[in-house]
Amino acid sequence: MKKIILTLFTAIAVLALAACSSTSGASKDKEITLGATAGPYTDMVNKAIKPSLEKKGYKVKVVEFSDYIQPNLALSKGDLDANLFQHKVYMENFAKEKNLKLSEVVVVPTAPMGLYSNKFKSIEEIKEGSTLAIPNDPVNLARTLIMLKDAGLITIKEDTNQLTASEKDIKDNPKNLNFKPLEAAQLPRAVQSADVAAVPGNFALAAKMDLLDALQLENMPDTYRNRVVVNTKDLESAFAKDIKEVVESKEFEEVIDKEFKGFGKPEWMKK
Repeated sequence: MKKIILTLFTAIAVLALAACSSTSGASKDKEITLGATAGPYTDMVNKAIKPSLEKKGYKVKVVEFSDYIQPNLALSKGDLDANLFQHKVYMENFAKEKNLKLSEVVVVPTAPMGLYSNKFKSIEEIKEGSTLAIPNDPVNLARTLIMLKDAGLITIKEDTNQLTASEKDIKDNPKNLNFKPLEAAQLPRAVQSADVAAVPGNFALAAKMDLLDALQLENMPDTYRNRVVVNTKDLESAFAKDIKEVVESKEFEEVIDKEFKGFGKPEWMKK
């Protein structure tokens, strides 16, 4: 009888150890490292994505970057499983330039460009001949011109490609606005000197500006919204599908509405 009892206890112990080992292995398999640029997108990962992934059993590490180059390089080297900081145009150009295979998992709410002014309180108040500081890089310039069109400040030629619009595509400038091209990073300071400044959302937030103070926020196309990105080989992985499920959840949108006021939602969230 003692031998039988001892044998039973031994069997139970072996099964318990096997279960523990299995649980430990699953936990290790569900470790994930997410990268994001400093500021709102690191906050978005920490506040709106990480908690729900942890509920799914993941051990989540968040890595913060101060530039727009290292997050993709770290992803390609396997130091990250996914990152959040870039729009479609940047991702595709970077991947082509560096010969990387990157794919988007899901588009997220993004801080839009806005028209800011310390001199005017509305678009209608903008006076003829006012100086308007605008970005000097092609991508942000195109976004600015579409925003000015939507605000009724200019018209552009009918056959203009919204992704490549430039000053030569302006058809009418009824208020004779004086455009002053600047580096995008300088535009928050230009609010002090120019009559109006078009400031990209990430630079506005970095300068502690309130998005809701803008005279007008852009109606941003999804092409320019940030997305969660993975190496293409991981696009169908379990963790990529879980990230997509988290971002598409009701809990995610509730955090966005509470913590990220003024962020423009992608088309899939509006349906």
